Amino acid sequence: MNSATLLTPSRLTVGGVSPPRARAVVRSYLRALVVLDTAVLSLAVLVGYLAHFGIGPPGGAALPYVVVAPGLVLAWLVSLKAFRCYDDRVIGYGADEYRRVSVASLRLAGGVVIAGWVLDVGVPRGLLTTSFIVGVIGLEVARFAARKRLHRFRSRGRGWSRKVLVVGDTAHVLELVDTLRREPYAGYQVVGACIPDALLAPVPQQLGDVPVVGSFRGIPAAATAIGADTVAVTASGELTATRLRRLGWQLENTGLDLVVAPALTDVAGPRIHTRPVAGLPLIHVEAPEFRGIRKLVKGLVDRASALLALTLLLPLLVVIALTVLADSRGPVLFRQTRVGRGGQEFGVWKFRTMVVNADALLAELAARNETDGLLFKLRDDPRVTRVGRLLRKWSLDELPQLVNVLLGQMSLVGPRPPLPSEVARYDGDVARRLLVKPGMTGLWQISGRSDLSWEDGVRLDLYYVENWSLAADLTILWKTFGAVLNRRGAY
Repeated sequence: MNSATLLTPSRLTVGGVSPPRARAVVRSYLRALVVLDTAVLSLAVLVGYLAHFGIGPPGGAALPYVVVAPGLVLAWLVSLKAFRCYDDRVIGYGADEYRRVSVASLRLAGGVVIAGWVLDVGVPRGLLTTSFIVGVIGLEVARFAARKRLHRFRSRGRGWSRKVLVVGDTAHVLELVDTLRREPYAGYQVVGACIPDALLAPVPQQLGDVPVVGSFRGIPAAATAIGADTVAVTASGELTATRLRRLGWQLENTGLDLVVAPALTDVAGPRIHTRPVAGLPLIHVEAPEFRGIRKLVKGLVDRASALLALTLLLPLLVVIALTVLADSRGPVLFRQTRVGRGGQEFGVWKFRTMVVNADALLAELAARNETDGLLFKLRDDPRVTRVGRLLRKWSLDELPQLVNVLLGQMSLVGPRPPLPSEVARYDGDVARRLLVKPGMTGLWQISGRSDLSWEDGVRLDLYYVENWSLAADLTILWKTFGAVLNRRGAY
């Protein structure tokens, strides 16, 4: 049977959006992005002009710059286009979009300076410096705002997402589908799957809720039939290197993108390097870094930031302490034993948010646990005080942990600090969380906190342990503010 006959494109819509409509959404978003960039760049050049020449009618010498300003904006847009800042494969997810915008702007700035020197044209430094600083910052902020809007549309199934046909063995297909659906804002929507011939039944079948639309013999036809624009290949014993190469040839000039999902997962880009050996692209994976100069710098940054934060937040800490004291009987601070790096126990500090006999009441509430794994979470926990509920909602109860960071027991960013009772039940994989200091915030905090399952929380913590970096820490800290304001999973 030809795999393309399993689904007919005439009856197919994906997520309520037909393929032509989806392509129109892509074009509309890219046009809006060009308009947004043009407005930002025009404003940046105007600010640079006003900063250098001031307000008022320009003199004779200034007139050429008024004429040249639109040319600078146009050249900037051309530079963004040349560095593929409008490539739909990088827009909307990851740091590559921001990196390309910065590189395109800096290359243009360097080109303008060199051209001015070669042509002996006096280019005001103040105008260029101000324009490019304002322009780069403005472009990055505008891209961030546009991305957030795009993510909201994607999460609601209303925006631009790539329609993906997943190809591979059943187990690997299901795993990749689960991974892509975990972050719908990334823009990959699975619309079908192709599995090996031996597994294909005589009639159409499902893998979960994903329709099986064909076998490995008709991948391009199956992708066209279901309106996919991307073919994602995952692991399969039948997909040899030769067969994968031929698939790439078959997809040429079809408008279909080919992506390969390696069996290697949860490894960040900076740790991966491709090295061609005898025509074979070997993926070299660097070992995680648990010591060295970067760890030393991270510790210094943590302690300096904690000291600064404690100094600035001292008035707020005093107000919270007085509020806790007035709300219910008991101490202001709550000290609980947690496990840190290397299995060393320490006392973590928090503002008290529960009644004084909370631990004694835990046994009575154990049957009402609303989470899986080793944690106890109860959305309407009767042990939480009135003020405690407010503090938890805004994560203010965790501010005293800045003292733990200052003492070197915790980090600003890291895995969730576990209880000794949890650690006693860790298996070999989960115990890797103890290779780094626990953090006040982390991937678990910005991804849903208490709403996460135990498995997802462990996965995020292990990903951080394996792939931490100072740049990632800054990103997590930035996203923590949004997570706190959103209050998702805070109870």
